[in-house]
Amino acid sequence: MTVDTSSTGDAGVGAGAEQDIAAAVAAGESVLSRRFGSPITLVSPEDLAGSGPATVVRARVVSSSFALPRTLVIKHYPEVPAPGEPDSFAQEAVSYQLFTALSPDERMCPELLAHDGRDRVLVLEDLGRTATLEDKLSARDSRAAERALLSWARSLGRLHANTAGREADFNALLRRLGGPAKSDHGDVDELCARVPSLIQDRLGIPVPDPVLDAVTYAVEQSRSSAFRAFSPVELSPDNNLVTGEGVRFLDFEYGCVRSALVDAANLRLPFANWPDALALPAGMSEAMIAAWRAEVAGVWPAFADDEALAGHLTTSELLRVWLISGEELGALDLSRHAAPVSREAALVTWWRDLAKHAGYVRMTAVSEFSSKVAAALAARLGPHADLAFYPAFR
Repeated sequence: MTVDTSSTGDAGVGAGAEQDIAAAVAAGESVLSRRFGSPITLVSPEDLAGSGPATVVRARVVSSSFALPRTLVIKHYPEVPAPGEPDSFAQEAVSYQLFTALSPDERMCPELLAHDGRDRVLVLEDLGRTATLEDKLSARDSRAAERALLSWARSLGRLHANTAGREADFNALLRRLGGPAKSDHGDVDELCARVPSLIQDRLGIPVPDPVLDAVTYAVEQSRSSAFRAFSPVELSPDNNLVTGEGVRFLDFEYGCVRSALVDAANLRLPFANWPDALALPAGMSEAMIAAWRAEVAGVWPAFADDEALAGHLTTSELLRVWLISGEELGALDLSRHAAPVSREAALVTWWRDLAKHAGYVRMTAVSEFSSKVAAALAARLGPHADLAFYPAFR
């Protein structure tokens, strides 16, 4: 789910959307009135154009005797999932509950002001019409983009550090709201198993056994009980607001507790699961890793060791590149002569980077194999195989 925080009103909203907005406002008023024991009226709703299952609305609070902010954000989930299916409302409500129990400087997200499982609604602090990380990357100010990226990495590290050891709390809250959390184990195993044949069929490169062993180890690391912390899962720059207190995370519809190293792969492959991911300048990824590490090393002292951290990150990077290749390699048109879309160029860049990083940590088989894959992709894609930089760095 992404939220358009630049919305200025509901002009042009269709009748169906108007009904959804009205339902969200009514649900918000209901939960606030029960929470504070007195009627609270919300006016001037603005559709924030959430792309997920929730209707997302900003509304103004009519004057009241309660210490409420002037404006609030309401997320309403009208659809109830089928029994046994993951519930985005439950995932997000529990995620915000987990953070709202922390002090404001530990929160890294808007404060949850009220929620209700019956109405399937969340009422959140409104962080205002501030720029997203995507906005910073799309503008023409490289210094501002660098500051925002480092702030994002620090906020991710603080999010991990502040929620380490809280898995039992998260699961207990989720059970109370009727969970269950979605497990990706089956999907990951199935996808990992598909990749060798895809690479063989599309690129003519057999996958050596040592590489398969490294992938198996990477999957095991991702499921390890070590380094577990809360993850927003959808780490996309359009889901992060750049505020005066640092970057804040917005979207927890898939929030869960998992290895922090799964998220940390995004420091090597920034926003790789975002369809519009582009390249960062040399040294930026390393600076982001340093910012993240400074926040988590106190909780996980193993990350203070350069060699250990590099090994962990490269293993996570391998798994992320492997899974993305499984998702996208089969769909790429490697025979055409037109300039490829950015996802094709991204695969070249990420396999090249993996080859370099694997070489640094003496994962020789992975490094050699990654170089072959990157070269084969680049040869088929031609002169347009280099991934473009974000506009801020062009």
